[in-house]
Amino acid sequence: MATTDRQATTLALAHALSAAERGLAVIPLSRSKLPALRSPHRDDPEAPPCHGECGRFGHGVYDAATDPNRIRELFAAAPWATGYGIACGLPPHHLIGIDLDTKSDTDSSAALRELALRHLFTIPATVVVLTPSGGRHLWLSGPPDVVVPNSAGRLAPGIDIRGAGGYLVGPGSRTDHGVYATAPGTAHLAPAACPPALLRLLLPPPRTHHPTPPSAGDHGQGLVQFVLAAHEGQRNTRLFWAACRAYEDGIGPALVDPLVDAALNTGLTEREARATIASAARMTGHRP
Repeated sequence: MATTDRQATTLALAHALSAAERGLAVIPLSRSKLPALRSPHRDDPEAPPCHGECGRFGHGVYDAATDPNRIRELFAAAPWATGYGIACGLPPHHLIGIDLDTKSDTDSSAALRELALRHLFTIPATVVVLTPSGGRHLWLSGPPDVVVPNSAGRLAPGIDIRGAGGYLVGPGSRTDHGVYATAPGTAHLAPAACPPALLRLLLPPPRTHHPTPPSAGDHGQGLVQFVLAAHEGQRNTRLFWAACRAYEDGIGPALVDPLVDAALNTGLTEREARATIASAARMTGHRP
């Protein structure tokens, strides 16, 4: 490994340990901003959903830890890591990340200001992380009894939300595009409480519940749970795999709505979910 990479890994570990001292659970990340440790079940598509119960590393945010010894073990297993991710939704902060992106044509900061004016809330002074692309991550703290889901562009174009099951790239991380850094004057702050009016916007609207049909049985419920366990980077893959299994087993039509509901809970849009399930139907020789 090049000296610069070793230095980046050492710095990433130091920053990760510092974040853990503040109660933030962390995992090592690669330069691509993805978890540095791959799933130990990646070669077994039939493996049931695992959140680390197997005792091995490679379960994304489910590996996240605040224990310094555990963090050192994670980084020792991933000596190529150059950054770290901070798991959202976990105590004590129940972190919510407001990702103001710069990749869309919309001014995401202006969109957030417009939402604040329309819904009568203000963003309090809080931790702000500057991204290499010119975006910003705002750190907010949520109530312990509320689960904020991940979403992309649902609040407004260019605004992504990192909630339960998601993670934020920590300041000090080095990626292919540059270094993440805390905005001046915010490093000493704790994540501020999310304004109630904003919190209401972050929660999904009530949906019609589609229970798993009795005809689908335990296998159908297992496929739904498999999709629900997906984190960012796995959502479409897991949904496609589960839908293929459902159609191959003759329960595809009965499982469409439960699978769509599960996919929505992971952050996919209904359009994305139904398109993926339709692709699975065609792949297995069925009519969507």
